[in-house]
Amino acid sequence: MPQMAPIAWLSLFIIFSTIFTLFSMMNYYSVMPQTPKSFVSQKHLTSPFNWKW
Repeated sequence: MPQMAPIAWLSLFIIFSTIFTLFSMMNYYSVMPQTPKSFVSQKHLTSPFNWKW
């Protein structure tokens, strides 16, 4: 089995690194976070316990 030349390893590394970077960017930007419409309309849930230590 012949050995691969160093330039072939370098080109494989560059190709796989580019694919990994593009895949990561696509996954990161594909999800749109849901922002709350307004903070006033949300009811803040508070604990019924009032601890006074």
